[in-house]
Amino acid sequence: MLDKPIVQIQGLTKRIGSKLIIDNLSFEVPRGEVFGFLGPNGAGKTTTIRMMVGLMTPTAGDVLIEGKSIRREFEQAIRQVGAIVENPEMYKYLSGYKNLVHYARMVPGVGPERIREVVRLVGLDKRIHDKVKSYSLGMRQRLGVAQALLHKPSLLILDEPTNGLDPAGIRELRDYLRALARNEGISIVVSSHLLAEMELMCDRVGIIQNGRLIDVRQIGEFVAEGETERYLFRVGTPDRAEELFRGLGVPVHRTEEGLEADAGAERVADLNEALVKAGIRVYGIWPVKKSLEDKFLEMTGGESLA
Repeated sequence: MLDKPIVQIQGLTKRIGSKLIIDNLSFEVPRGEVFGFLGPNGAGKTTTIRMMVGLMTPTAGDVLIEGKSIRREFEQAIRQVGAIVENPEMYKYLSGYKNLVHYARMVPGVGPERIREVVRLVGLDKRIHDKVKSYSLGMRQRLGVAQALLHKPSLLILDEPTNGLDPAGIRELRDYLRALARNEGISIVVSSHLLAEMELMCDRVGIIQNGRLIDVRQIGEFVAEGETERYLFRVGTPDRAEELFRGLGVPVHRTEEGLEADAGAERVADLNEALVKAGIRVYGIWPVKKSLEDKFLEMTGGESLA
């Protein structure tokens, strides 16, 4: 991974009339990283993405892509960008291959070999000559990714790329994006409301609320920070176990899965021993970790995502 970031968001600000939509947003995305952009309804995610691709002019600040300003050097900057906003638009009566040929004509230097290369990258080799109208939504998303990659961009921006996909399609797209970042060194900025999916897909996430960036963190750091050690006990007689835990001064919570006890790893063995001595069957003990969704709801006060 190179030291120089592919994307530099510098004090990005957007006002519409008297309303402040984006407030002094700053973050960076290094090469080969999948960066998740999260926020509640109206937080400013789509506005930020529109400014990143030049569809909306910032009131202040700038976006640098490979060191080129989207405001002052638009053509040089946008040349490094591939983007899909929601569902990619294709000519459904043409084959996937002819769609790519059509878009390739708009970009100097993109020939048949590059088209074949991106088709292999997104795994459409067997269906690329079929008409797009016969494609599943997941295949259309992959064809959209292929189109966005034709000109060898350094940055891929995807706004809600999993919209309308079934679980298999979501997983398929996730695996392709991870592989692209890892094998091709492409930086990917992805906005989605599917938090569990973002947790699996992204290296880092940034959370935006009311136009301000609350935090940017590695996924592992986000879900681990400030966590009280908690373990799930699955036992034969939960009522007796709960009474035992409370008698030992251990905070305990009933869930559908079992009993969650706030206890460090050192004490878990003692609790297990106490349960066995009390004649309570123990079927399993697991550490409980907060998900990205849990942390998101904590940080944003429970606001829903767009």
